[in-house]
Amino acid sequence: MSFTARRFCDSRVWSVFRKLAPDMDKYADYILGKSDERLPLYVKPEKKISMQELKNLMRDHFEDTPLSMTKDPGAEPFDAAFRYAPREWTIDGATYFNENPIAGPQNAFSFVAQMRNWLPNMVGGVLWFGVDDATFTVYVPIYCGTTEIPECFRAGNGSLLKFSWTSAYWVFNWVSNMAYAKYNYMSEDIKKVQQELEKKFEDNYEVIEVAAKSLYTKSPEYASRFLTEYSTNQSLIVIEQWKALGEFLMVKYTDGNIKQERKGKFIDNGWGVPENIQRPGYSEWFYRQIINETGNKYKMPE
Repeated sequence: MSFTARRFCDSRVWSVFRKLAPDMDKYADYILGKSDERLPLYVKPEKKISMQELKNLMRDHFEDTPLSMTKDPGAEPFDAAFRYAPREWTIDGATYFNENPIAGPQNAFSFVAQMRNWLPNMVGGVLWFGVDDATFTVYVPIYCGTTEIPECFRAGNGSLLKFSWTSAYWVFNWVSNMAYAKYNYMSEDIKKVQQELEKKFEDNYEVIEVAAKSLYTKSPEYASRFLTEYSTNQSLIVIEQWKALGEFLMVKYTDGNIKQERKGKFIDNGWGVPENIQRPGYSEWFYRQIINETGNKYKMPE
């Protein structure tokens, strides 16, 4: 097994396995190229895995492993858990590499497939589908009974060279690319909205499916129409909330400052001006990197 196969492919499998089964940390040396003890082909999870846990596995960045990227200079000032392409780079004739986590800017889309054979096919099959970086995506339920593609996912709605405010690809990329510049701050705001939306889907899907099954007994066409409308409407809701989230992030973090908010509303001093703006600057670790590189260049004279 080549080093790149271990580090770029098996590492992802290992990072998932270690969250599901015991004793997987012993394979860290294999991933690091220090041992030839291969990963098992599969593992049996210690407990039943929820749908949300499966979605979160798609958001893995090697957290709590030697491969984590958040605490070296490549993480930039705000503890980024990703690296931009290319994966390999050369300096002074030596070749180096970036880690290859499951989630990151190179994701075009991802999904979790839910299949239940005790339900009618059009109800029992759900593609929990998300676009762009899995870190910051929202998995929307697209049922097998859906007969129309939601506008936000439709081919021709925007392109790689044409931005579209009704395209999920572009709206999610817009928010993600803002977050990349201030990762540890913005990611927390994004996760709040992400979790709210996905929890709403989880809370509602049993009710939706009871209704769909009831309609199916009357007419599969009725059920299909119902599921199509549901998936389409939820996709639209997600896009609108994600645009609102992007606007919120733009206001909150303009120019490196942080405006204070309470329950999602910015605190106004009564004159249309934000109250107690924070100017956090950078971490002590990052400031020390500047001192290490520049010495006393920026030291205030006594």
